[in-house]
Amino acid sequence: MFRFGQIRVRRRPSLTPMIDVVFLLLVFFMLTAQFGRDTAVPLLAAGGSDRYDGPPRLVEVTPIGVSLNGFATPQDDLIDQLIDLTQTPEDLIVLRPDAETTLQRLIDIADLLTQAGFTQLAVVE
Repeated sequence: MFRFGQIRVRRRPSLTPMIDVVFLLLVFFMLTAQFGRDTAVPLLAAGGSDRYDGPPRLVEVTPIGVSLNGFATPQDDLIDQLIDLTQTPEDLIVLRPDAETTLQRLIDIADLLTQAGFTQLAVVE
């Protein structure tokens, strides 16, 4: 007759190595995540009480460029032309994206204007 070894009681798998791996992944993702300061672009609320003074300053934002008061303008020249149209950096500048413009593109232009010192930006449809 055949003799087999003793019947062993089946052990349950240990969860300790899996918990260690999950902990290491958690630490990895926490350390590699970008913890940056959020920046905000100041915009005027619709229907604000500020009165519009001076020449028109309408910046139309498209996916491929910008236009100032209806004339296509290179993005590099936009700041110089707006400085000529404003008396102070607090003068209102109106931004209007077209239907195909992404929000990121609009924010990039608004950020460009904010970095140039313009503080009063309004977005219209």
